[in-house]
Amino acid sequence: MSTADAPAVSRGRVLAWGLWDWGSAAYNAVILTFVFSVYLTDGVGDERPEASAWLGYAIGAAGLLIALMAPVIGQRADSAGRRKLATGVWTALTIVTMVLLFGVRDDYAYLTLGLVLLGLGSIFFELASVSYNAMLCQVSTPATIGRISGFGWSMGYFGGIVLLLAVYVGFIAGDGDTRGLLAVPTEDGFNIRLIALVAAAWFLVFALPMLVRVPEIPPSDDRAARLGVVGSYRKLFADLRELYRTSPHTVYFLGASALFRDGLAAVFTFGAVLAVRVYGIDAGDVLLFGVAANVVSALGALAGGRIEDRVGPKAVIVTSLIGMIVAGAVLLFVSGPAMFWVFGLFLTLFVGPAQSSSRTFLARLAPAGQEGQLFGLYATTGRAVSFLAPTLFAVFTSMFAAERAGIVGILLVLAVGLLALWPVRSPVLA
Repeated sequence: MSTADAPAVSRGRVLAWGLWDWGSAAYNAVILTFVFSVYLTDGVGDERPEASAWLGYAIGAAGLLIALMAPVIGQRADSAGRRKLATGVWTALTIVTMVLLFGVRDDYAYLTLGLVLLGLGSIFFELASVSYNAMLCQVSTPATIGRISGFGWSMGYFGGIVLLLAVYVGFIAGDGDTRGLLAVPTEDGFNIRLIALVAAAWFLVFALPMLVRVPEIPPSDDRAARLGVVGSYRKLFADLRELYRTSPHTVYFLGASALFRDGLAAVFTFGAVLAVRVYGIDAGDVLLFGVAANVVSALGALAGGRIEDRVGPKAVIVTSLIGMIVAGAVLLFVSGPAMFWVFGLFLTLFVGPAQSSSRTFLARLAPAGQEGQLFGLYATTGRAVSFLAPTLFAVFTSMFAAERAGIVGILLVLAVGLLALWPVRSPVLA
């Protein structure tokens, strides 16, 4: 059955699907961005610049492996009718790595273990996201796909806000040998390590409704499920060649968006590390910045969506990328917590609109009945360069022995993505 023939989906099933996004904030916001990555570089890494560089290399290596694995795994899961199973397996493996992070003590000897676990968790989480995003077609119709996609996106933002506030109040706020309302000891990083267990439990609880309520897709009649690595890549390139023949600007957009989406992801991945290591924000207070950043990004996405209906998605994305590049360039030269709060939040104001309008740009380009194929390519091309911004962040940090220089690597990826997007034809507004 095509998506055009899909029946209406119950609100309960949509909510169950969206709760996975809510739960995934435990990895995105807490582990990868605002808590554990900061603990690794500032605590376990003993405040050494090379610790931040190694974080970049670890995430970059994970991105490269994701690029190699995603086409094979995604195609096999779709064709075999195991999309939900794949989401569940990769989610479970992500949660296992989060649990194992409890063993990363506040000692430089544990840095390698922490980086390996963070890299593995990133691989497992991104592979879970590939299958999860593909399940959007199972909980929506062509008439509702946009609003349901936006609902899931907002669930991720607000889930991050709630969990960040909870761990800040419960485990981090205050000074001394115990922190938070729960008076958790800080010795050996125990309060942060305990947060990893809380985040793992959070993700598990909110992932379960999707696994229970959303039905599995039936297997397809083709042989893609039995394709090996070479065969899967042949199919991928064949799909891209056919798409280029019929709609070249769609291929151009896939390439451009892969670049600037990698830059958008790097903003959140390294933003908290920079806040603490470069701009002097307290490792506990950075969670408050994370809450503010999520709120600002969500508000930016809502405002950008309303503007997009009048001017189109390309104008919103271009404006957002220019705004981010300007804010990032200013951050290269200013110092202190106050300046980071001002220009950091100004930068995150544009992240939400760029992410949201990127997705709707492709939706407006997609021919009827080919939405699923295009969004599969969207996910795959995005993963294909997901190592670029983290690696450039690490390279510039290593070259200048300063984390601030890593900002240049992120800005380069955003700028190249903007240049690649510039000649792409904007879709016609309905």
